[in-house]
Amino acid sequence: MELFEEIRRGHAAGETIRGLAKKHGVHRRLVRQAIDSAIPPERKKVDREHPRLGPLKDLIDRILEQDRQAPRKQKHTAHRIFTRLRKEHPEQGVSEPTVRRYVAARKWELGLGGREVFVPQSYPLGQEAQVDWFEATAKLSGENCVLQFFAMRSMASGDAFHRSTRTRPSKHFWKDTNSPSLTLVASSEFFAMTT
Repeated sequence: MELFEEIRRGHAAGETIRGLAKKHGVHRRLVRQAIDSAIPPERKKVDREHPRLGPLKDLIDRILEQDRQAPRKQKHTAHRIFTRLRKEHPEQGVSEPTVRRYVAARKWELGLGGREVFVPQSYPLGQEAQVDWFEATAKLSGENCVLQFFAMRSMASGDAFHRSTRTRPSKHFWKDTNSPSLTLVASSEFFAMTT
């Protein structure tokens, strides 16, 4: 994309197609494509034949179909299928990477491949929050002031509470349970109203 932009800029500046091709180390055909359109054409996906694998595809498919009923520990891996093919059909001379790619594609198509795994993040309301302090400069009454911002986001609802002060928080902000700061009280009240 960036290359096409550079080629188009160079052509607009008066550079020749041959000069642009030499400058960017590309074929003149690519330079002409860049001049015609700012967006590169999509690459054609070549669907190549597998002359050595072709006769073995049915056998591999049968092995994978049998694996559907087999216990998990007895299912064939791509390497195991390759060693079995090499032993049973040595005349084919198929390579292991070719077998691996075909087996991976077929397992995906048959739904035998790995499952998509995720860990759901759910939090009870009022239990978890992310807290941060940051500094920002603001213009108040015509003069620049450095403000300290307190930001708190509820993990359950995603609601956010922000408060700014002119003073820096003390290092005992969280530990002083006898007299909690006004900011903590206000944030607790805010989240009590939103939950």
